[in-house]
Amino acid sequence: MTKRIVGPFNRVEGDLEVHLDIEDDHVKSARVNSPLFRGFEQILQGKDPMDALVYAPRICGICSVSQSVAAAYALAKAQGVTMPENGELATNLILANENIADHFTHFYLFFMPDFAREVYAQESWYESVTKRFKAVTGTASKDALPARTEFLHIMGILAGKWPHSLAIQPGGTTRAIEAQERVRIAAILAQFRRYLETTLFGDQLETIIALKDNDQLKAWANEAPAETSDFRLFLHIADSLDLDKLGRSVDSFMSYGVYSRDGSQLFNRGLWKDGIHALNIEDITEDLSHSWMSGNDEPQHPYTGITMPDINIVEAYSWCKAPRLDGQVVEVGALARQQVNGHPLIRALVEESGGNVRNRVIARLLEIALVLVEMENWCRHLKPKEIFCNHAVMPEVTQGYGLVEAARGSLGHWLTVKQERINNYQIIAPTTWNFSPRDSNGIPGALEQALVNAPVRNGEKDPVSVQHIVRSFDPCMVCTVH
Repeated sequence: MTKRIVGPFNRVEGDLEVHLDIEDDHVKSARVNSPLFRGFEQILQGKDPMDALVYAPRICGICSVSQSVAAAYALAKAQGVTMPENGELATNLILANENIADHFTHFYLFFMPDFAREVYAQESWYESVTKRFKAVTGTASKDALPARTEFLHIMGILAGKWPHSLAIQPGGTTRAIEAQERVRIAAILAQFRRYLETTLFGDQLETIIALKDNDQLKAWANEAPAETSDFRLFLHIADSLDLDKLGRSVDSFMSYGVYSRDGSQLFNRGLWKDGIHALNIEDITEDLSHSWMSGNDEPQHPYTGITMPDINIVEAYSWCKAPRLDGQVVEVGALARQQVNGHPLIRALVEESGGNVRNRVIARLLEIALVLVEMENWCRHLKPKEIFCNHAVMPEVTQGYGLVEAARGSLGHWLTVKQERINNYQIIAPTTWNFSPRDSNGIPGALEQALVNAPVRNGEKDPVSVQHIVRSFDPCMVCTVH
């Protein structure tokens, strides 16, 4: 058996190391290390509760809106305030703007460039992929980046700036828009739809959304040459490399649900484990046994959790805690959201091959189509001149939690308030779930399980299969070790 450390990873937000045990040209076991501690939860202690809206978004520069929304939801529960319809719609539009931009960026700039590596030089598609997706020089960066920039102008209209906007509040949003601004948002959405339909998918969004199983997906992919759309090209690569057999994890999927409106959610809350189940958030705990953290020996619910760094923990190998749902490992992200929500294509793909590299990317791209169509609907229902934000007073003693789905998966904030100050603030980010270390029972986290049996080519120091698996989760390590 040989041991290898892979890292640091380029095109990953934050610091990441993966320790591999390799036997017979395959990964036998893996330990995922988040090597940089940051300490936002300690920073928030003793602060005015509303300061969470300033500090929490600065955990990350690429998913700060998700942190803003989770903090605002937690404060809203603590205050007992609800959003008016305009506030819900605007919050959904801002969050969806960031989430779609993150999916889009991940596909074009983080994930696809790996297929332009020289290790694939003998593949029939290599020349096309290199021309399109090679980092810096590929044509994708020249057209995808301007499309992303134009799309993010919605953020400027509704949130003022990105990242780290203060427009999102517990009772709604501070930026009431005028009728002409609603028209401008609609125009931006239409422009982005054109890019998706002509370049990413090569077909109408509604056609992609309507795909119901793998046979339909394959039939659609074969209707035109692979080079006619970026999605078709990915599917061709995935078929060539058997990406549906790479990076299978626990096949238990969790979603907090997201995009609330009128008491319901666009994507539902739930747990998928051999069928759909209700999600009991009281079952969420964090295990510290393999983290450089001191605290209780038993896993703790976030309301009573402690984040106290301690480099002397003997069994530890990561700054990341080990979140568990009723003691079980779960996977979160776009694949989990669509599996829980019941999209026919994702349910069919997971039934055939579980959670894997191909299916995670397909779910992410499918979600771009699903959410953009809904953004058009939310935009139509905005009511200029009507209220966007309600207000309330923070009780002297209270608590609240905020659950949201970031691009990368389930994000939760829990706070307790005493004497009008934050007494405790705990955050569990999506990558904390997916990239967790082992727990006290020795059970590896989702990525650690997904890496087992990954092939290692002869002479590889930086196994390409490991790169694909890691990136299929779209990690955000700065959120992981907040």
